[in-house]
Amino acid sequence: MIGVSGIRGIVGESFTPDLASRFASAFSTFVKRGKVIVGRDSRPSGEMLKHAVISGLVAGGSEVVDVDVCPTPTIQLAVEDLKASGGIAVTASHNPEEWNALKFVSSAGTFLSDAEGRELIRLYKRGLIDYVGHRELGHVSIDGDAARRHVSRILELDIVDGAEIASRRFRVAVDCCNGAGCDASLALLEALGCEVFELWCEPTGVFSRGPEPTAENLTALAETVRRENVDVGFAFDPDADRVSLISEKGEPLGEERTVCLSSAYVLGKKRGPTCANVSTTAALEDIARSLDSRLFRAKVGEAYVVEKMKKTRSIVGGEGNGGVILPALHYGRDGLLAVALTLQFMAESRVPLSELDGRFPRYHMVKARVDAGGIGIKSIREVLLNRFGDGTISNVDGVKISWPGKWLHVRKSRTEPIVRVIVESSARLEATSLAEEVSSLVRSLRT
Repeated sequence: MIGVSGIRGIVGESFTPDLASRFASAFSTFVKRGKVIVGRDSRPSGEMLKHAVISGLVAGGSEVVDVDVCPTPTIQLAVEDLKASGGIAVTASHNPEEWNALKFVSSAGTFLSDAEGRELIRLYKRGLIDYVGHRELGHVSIDGDAARRHVSRILELDIVDGAEIASRRFRVAVDCCNGAGCDASLALLEALGCEVFELWCEPTGVFSRGPEPTAENLTALAETVRRENVDVGFAFDPDADRVSLISEKGEPLGEERTVCLSSAYVLGKKRGPTCANVSTTAALEDIARSLDSRLFRAKVGEAYVVEKMKKTRSIVGGEGNGGVILPALHYGRDGLLAVALTLQFMAESRVPLSELDGRFPRYHMVKARVDAGGIGIKSIREVLLNRFGDGTISNVDGVKISWPGKWLHVRKSRTEPIVRVIVESSARLEATSLAEEVSSLVRSLRT
């Protein structure tokens, strides 16, 4: 799959080292042979693809700084710290381990905009790549300090009091899925004085559970929380830009609660707008309203949320998949940041996580996937409006239809060949039945 958000596919099938190398060379041309940061998640194909990317960049005349295995937000911060012209993250994030991908980062440390992504694709598809001669080849240096700088930047935030968190001596269970967040997350928790119980914290890239940090994939972490009597469990996705929470009762709170709790904490400290994608829980709207804040909505995808945050000067935001964005740190989803903000909120509130979470509204969300099968968004919109035309309609991303206390959202994924169906309601049974009905309508459109 080639799109403005990057390229991804199954390694050895749709995604090859030749593809990675040529796209990297196109990126070198795109950044005018500037310095490029390259990092990766821990999946087994990452080492091979990293070398393919580096070869393509060097062939294009770029200086390359290799930060190797580290979280995607660490790569973004390294672009800023080292004043690079861009970055490439070799990661397929939530996809299974046979997948991999390239995500392209601008000189601002953010993912490419739609316009920038289209220009990169144009250079690649038309072969407008400026390879250099042997005297102009780029060179490669190693930076083994990127994760430490990332952790330090979080600890230096004025809304994170490391001493206060350490004074609480939190017992924390962490599940890194053997991904890129292993070393950095453990370093952060150690710096915050936590007693840590590790689960799958070796960056082998052999995922010990489903890579999405959703409730059904976190049974082992939940059991660890209960068995070890810990205060909170944190579950990362493979590239550590997202994190999900487990309460002290061993109950998964759901990915949506990560951005809700982090936003509630930040907005309680400073007044200002917030921003999330159109699929994020309505609970965030309730939280923002209660704290005299306005919530802005954007298309699904970090780049779109970041663009909207910049335009609206939002002070915090993110996506309901467990990604939190704090401009005071950087414009990117950051799982490590979410961990620090959650612990800070717990330290100041001095109540268990389940009680803290219970202070805020909660809705019931159901997510479903339908094989795309040639389905177009136009036909999806027509069938949904024909059936649910009495609601408030938004075409910001796919089609979203809202009523008091419930909404549905259907869109084509930009990272997988599927249609995503998301339904939320204040009533659990209503959310389930509506999701089933919508999914059935979408499946009926397959060719």
